[in-house]
Amino acid sequence: MTDDVTASAAHTEPVPWQTGEVTSIRVETPRAKSFRLALPQWRAHRPGQYYTLRLTAPDGYQAVRSYSVASSPLDEGEIELTVDCLMDGEVSPFLHDVVEVGDELEVRGPLTEYFIWDGGSPVLLVGGGSGVVPLMSMLRHRRRARPAAAARMLYSVRSPDDVFYRDELGEETTLTYTRRMPEGWTGATGRIDKQLIERLVWPDGMAYVCGPNGFVETATRLLMELGYEPARIRTERFGPS
Repeated sequence: MTDDVTASAAHTEPVPWQTGEVTSIRVETPRAKSFRLALPQWRAHRPGQYYTLRLTAPDGYQAVRSYSVASSPLDEGEIELTVDCLMDGEVSPFLHDVVEVGDELEVRGPLTEYFIWDGGSPVLLVGGGSGVVPLMSMLRHRRRARPAAAARMLYSVRSPDDVFYRDELGEETTLTYTRRMPEGWTGATGRIDKQLIERLVWPDGMAYVCGPNGFVETATRLLMELGYEPARIRTERFGPS
């Protein structure tokens, strides 16, 4: 994901900071890594929520960024945060280039009460680039807790090098490549459009859209043109700090 996420709604309860230990680091793409953190004050998040991460320099300067949780709430004691590295960012380059397994990171969460999946069915997940992260939390949790729930995901990426969670996307997922596709690819190509989304929408149920501003605006407009009322669409927008 990008170096920051703007929450659609603030969490209203005070949530304390705590120090988590990095238990594993997995490379997702050439510029994205997933960090597993063991938390001493863990509590089950809801799919779609995020954690705020704080770094403190020796001189006392602090940098704070927020990252969506990618793991299922059933992963008791741990959370997974997937971070897309921005070369001019304050936090993501440190996470990518410095942090190792066994290091400690200060986090606060889970946060947001708006962009969350409550287990309802059917559900359509629409992700652009790193916007797939909170949607993966929903998809992972659905597979473990609500396997009968009807779900589809549309995932838009620039190239094969940009695909997060490559081995977990599953049959629920429709991929579209906007710039470069794998050799021999016969699936969807190009930016999301009405024809592509029309194959995936449900006559009822919810839609969750996450990605850059332009992507979210386009996807929301297309969903509404296809009959989704605004109340059936939840959006989360990602952008650099």
